[in-house]
Amino acid sequence: MITILDGGMGGELIRREITPRGELWSAQALLEAPETVLELHKDYIAAGARIIITKTYATIPSYLGKLGLEDRFEELAILAGRLARQAANEAGDRVLVAASLPPLDESYRPDLAPADDVAMPIYRTLAGALEPFADLFICETMSCIRESVNAARAAKEVAPEKPRYVSWTLAEQPGKGLRSGETIADAVAAIEEFDVSGLLFNCTSPEAISQGLRELRQLTRLPIGAYPNRLSIPNGWTLDNEVPTGLRTDLDVDSFCNYAEEWAAEGATIIGGCCGIGPEYIEAMHHRLNQQL
Repeated sequence: MITILDGGMGGELIRREITPRGELWSAQALLEAPETVLELHKDYIAAGARIIITKTYATIPSYLGKLGLEDRFEELAILAGRLARQAANEAGDRVLVAASLPPLDESYRPDLAPADDVAMPIYRTLAGALEPFADLFICETMSCIRESVNAARAAKEVAPEKPRYVSWTLAEQPGKGLRSGETIADAVAAIEEFDVSGLLFNCTSPEAISQGLRELRQLTRLPIGAYPNRLSIPNGWTLDNEVPTGLRTDLDVDSFCNYAEEWAAEGATIIGGCCGIGPEYIEAMHHRLNQQL
């Protein structure tokens, strides 16, 4: 049985001309157009998603602080949780809400991951704000072991009874481990003490994910999964700088569905999309995988 995750939020909001490129991405929509965030959650549910992820990727002090909004960190996290919960409730009890615990600085930059004594209070606050709305937690786009340990520890401390999932982002060269260069085996071993319910890879090319899943399947009996991006990321990119990114033209809907079928055959049971993967991708994958069951 395959559980379908939703797709990307920030890029989809930009595509729909709701928020500008750069600055606060999906957090900008929470400030200016929260009804659109709710609508997009519903679009993913209509496409077949049975887990939707709270749009808290950019509602973190490091990003909000760039516009003097760090004091709204908890408020915006609560709003994001409430919108996801509303969308799930209106769809019925068949849809779960996953509370996102993201990197606390730049994506793909393990060297910028805050020190433990800085990260833990932020993760605890974020987890506490989201807990009333969440069915589970997902520590996502973790680029190094220490980052994933801090996020998983905070989720367990705040809501020990709720499932916790960890999703790492991989080096783009297949077989090279996490973005930090640490091995997948070491990453899996490091989070064992937090009793996680599943392990995934996200915000990574599908080629790297394919190799990563083959390795991961040999390391754990936990459910495994993937939600790739469709981005071409140059060196030096950050979420809010002027370095341009692009969408891969070779990763169309059909190619994405082919990868999803491959991952399901490898044992993945949780599959969705990240940056650049919109509702049309999720809907096509949902139909394709259903035909295989």
